[in-house]
Amino acid sequence: MTKSLMPLAEALQFILAAVVPCKAVRDLPLSEALGRVLAQTQRADMDVPAYDNSAMDGYALNTRDVKVSGTRLPLSQTIAAGHPGQALAAGSIARIFTGAPIPEGADAVVMQENAVAEGSSIIINELPRTGQNVRLKGHDIARDTEVLSAGHRLQAQDLGLLASLGIDSVSVYHPLTVAILNTGDEVIAPGTPLREGQLYDSNSYTLAGLLGRLGIHVIKLGIVEDNLASTEAALKRAAVQADCIISTGGVSVGDEDHVKQALENLGQLSLWKLAIKPGKPFSFGSVGKTPFFGLPGNPVAVFVTFVTLVRPFLLRMQGATNTDVPSFPVKAGFTISESGTRQEFLRVKLVRKGNEQVAEAFSDQGSSILTSLSWADGLAIVPAHTTIEAGEPVEYLPFSGLL
Repeated sequence: MTKSLMPLAEALQFILAAVVPCKAVRDLPLSEALGRVLAQTQRADMDVPAYDNSAMDGYALNTRDVKVSGTRLPLSQTIAAGHPGQALAAGSIARIFTGAPIPEGADAVVMQENAVAEGSSIIINELPRTGQNVRLKGHDIARDTEVLSAGHRLQAQDLGLLASLGIDSVSVYHPLTVAILNTGDEVIAPGTPLREGQLYDSNSYTLAGLLGRLGIHVIKLGIVEDNLASTEAALKRAAVQADCIISTGGVSVGDEDHVKQALENLGQLSLWKLAIKPGKPFSFGSVGKTPFFGLPGNPVAVFVTFVTLVRPFLLRMQGATNTDVPSFPVKAGFTISESGTRQEFLRVKLVRKGNEQVAEAFSDQGSSILTSLSWADGLAIVPAHTTIEAGEPVEYLPFSGLL
């Protein structure tokens, strides 16, 4: 491997070591907290469920009263959800519905399918066991236990969990502000007539969408002219307005690529060029004290470097403790004679063939082919100097865990 190129794993470790976590905290209603990162550990101040209750529609009884199948017991009461019943009279049975409190004296619930009503009596057609179809108090959550730790990024199911404890607001880290700027005289905004030699800006829209999914406020600084003075002015403005800066393009070595020089003039260039494909012309550093990411100009390289390097950095910066994205092996539906000197990220789609799923690769893996990302549902990770035959295992990174 070329010595000047840093492997992805090493680059990620270096970048994460530079994270300065956000310390600003705010309280948010639970309904507005999706995707936010908890600033305080959440503990239960109650049991869930708060009382023993029925897991079924059926009949509550005491198992001591049923010695054999076919036992007949008198019906003494009906208990609906939300309405506590009376203590169960000895030798009787209670009609009960799902979620209703188990009456004192009962220790099991027989499903209604296993009982027959005859007048004011119920015939039990099974031999019940103690605890059958009873959800015990604290079975899900016991009082005083930790339910979610500080640094946890809230998912939809977490909101339901907290709501089940009666919690209506949480303390979360303040959302970050990230500035996006594009470089290149050839790049123009969508909606503007396209002249020969020009192309529309797609990168800022991809990045804004990815950042939005992380709950980050986005500032678009527009398209910066290809000269050093304009690049430095844009970076200075971004450093004042944002917690982090992301630029696309201008980090190569061409005469009109000024980001690297501007970064060195205004701050620090800590990392430059990676051993990945696409995404080689990547840079990381700071403008003053504001972290800076210089992403390549090609749209697929922007996506790949963001999800593998920028995303975990920003999550850590927001206080998240877990930034890993689970990957898993699948069978390759493609062949690679040799991957070369850089780790490759192929756009793939899982398709079912018989009883197994196979990762099929998009026909054109060029770093400018944005259609490959819309077509794909994940990335196949191919190590450097690797040969892959169709049917062999390859590591698959699903978009569902990244977006």
